[in-house]
Amino acid sequence: MISENTIRTVLQNHLAGGKAFMPLTDMFSEIPFEEVGARPYNLPYSFYELFYHITYAQKDILNFCVSEAYTTPNWPDDYWPKQQAPKSKTDWQQLQEDYLQDRKELEQLVENKYLTEIVPTGENQTLFREILLVIEHAAYHTGQLVIILRLLGLHK
Repeated sequence: MISENTIRTVLQNHLAGGKAFMPLTDMFSEIPFEEVGARPYNLPYSFYELFYHITYAQKDILNFCVSEAYTTPNWPDDYWPKQQAPKSKTDWQQLQEDYLQDRKELEQLVENKYLTEIVPTGENQTLFREILLVIEHAAYHTGQLVIILRLLGLHK
């Protein structure tokens, strides 16, 4: 039988990405700031908008996992940015840092909490389920980000 430590390691590895797809963090070096707001071929989202959405959803799930006073954000309005591109390079870098910090916190939860524990305001949702949700959601949108990079002629 597989051990809980093995499951923890697998979850942490998949949170980091790159097991079956390109890690999000590798994409940052492929897209210049001037292109993060571009919507090639009339796609409905830019690289920035998708990455903002991934980051926001990850933060929301993290909050759901730890907060005793969690409230559900408004779908879909809160989950997508109001603008197509960040206001500045500083804002873009901050979004990347926020994503990495929240991912680190999720990895620490995997390391230090019982995976079968019900989250504080959950209705039978376990930490294990929520971590899988973060992984699945990021994987889904990672493919879309790669398509945007390719359409912009930026992906190697």
